[in-house]
Amino acid sequence: MATPVQQPPQPGGGKRRGKVQYVQAKRARRCDAGGPRQLEPGLQGILITCNMNERKCVEEAYSLLSEYGDDLYGPEKFTDKDQQPSGSEEDDDVEAALKKEVDDIKASTEMKLRRFQSVESGANNVVFIRTLGIEPEKLVHHILQDMYKTKKKKTRVILRMLPISGTCKAFLEDMKKYAETFLEPWFKAPNKGTFQIVYKSRNNSHMNREEVIKELAGIVGSLNSENKVNLTNPQYTVVVEIIKVVCCLSVVKDYMLFRKYNLQEVVKIGKDLSQLKPKQGKNVKEAKLESGDKLNQNDPAEGKNNQQVIPENSEELGQAKPMSEMQGGNEGGTKPELASQITEGSKSNEGDLS
Repeated sequence: MATPVQQPPQPGGGKRRGKVQYVQAKRARRCDAGGPRQLEPGLQGILITCNMNERKCVEEAYSLLSEYGDDLYGPEKFTDKDQQPSGSEEDDDVEAALKKEVDDIKASTEMKLRRFQSVESGANNVVFIRTLGIEPEKLVHHILQDMYKTKKKKTRVILRMLPISGTCKAFLEDMKKYAETFLEPWFKAPNKGTFQIVYKSRNNSHMNREEVIKELAGIVGSLNSENKVNLTNPQYTVVVEIIKVVCCLSVVKDYMLFRKYNLQEVVKIGKDLSQLKPKQGKNVKEAKLESGDKLNQNDPAEGKNNQQVIPENSEELGQAKPMSEMQGGNEGGTKPELASQITEGSKSNEGDLS
């Protein structure tokens, strides 16, 4: 009988390597090959929220961003692998050869970077698409503007799409230092405008919403004293998105017009109004025709009687004047109450529209 072949003993006490070690090694290789694979300070991109299907969200994001990115910036250009730079063999200096080798590695890494690349955001139902060589604010505004005009729905899973122009560490001192230079293109004199601050935090418990909003509003005011807060229709909206220990910042336009940059809601704005207007116009025309028919059917005597009713009710109209004056007084009296309610509401909603 053939003797069974004995397996060599496994290193480390005969135990197999765990699956976690393989996953970590695979992630390390991916990071070395194509840039960062998770959200970190120093990135630009687009923050996208979805509804329970992140993989489908990434597919829709790639399709939508590539369509409008090619429209704004032209088709993406790729470099052939054969054109990768190589060091010359004539250099005898070791330091020069080592430096060239490092430059070659950096150049080859840059060639593998795509215009849009999905990275791990660190939160559920949130996708971050890193961008390279484009302006995220300009691209997202172009997408929403086109969908607002055409009323054509192009996504099923994507909910909101927020451009992120800069990221930093999610600590108050780091955010203040970064925001002082980040907000200058929009709010530093001679530039000015009305603004609001929108704050959202995910998987983070050490940041205080009111404190962050207060500090950022103070920075905007220090850049130009003419910058004013407007919670109803501001020119600029400062978006603050915190995920774990990373703070994402951006300044966007038409935030309220585009329904807080919600792709599902922006296509519904004109549809609701267009469906209501024809019905209302049709009812008005029918009412006019019915009233005209009734007048034509009446006799001239009845018409005179109808005309004589007006002076008879003139006294009643005169008596109704104080009621109108009372209504006008009530309206005038309710304005301070509404103003107080708006201020109280704005204080209570500082997290979204402060």
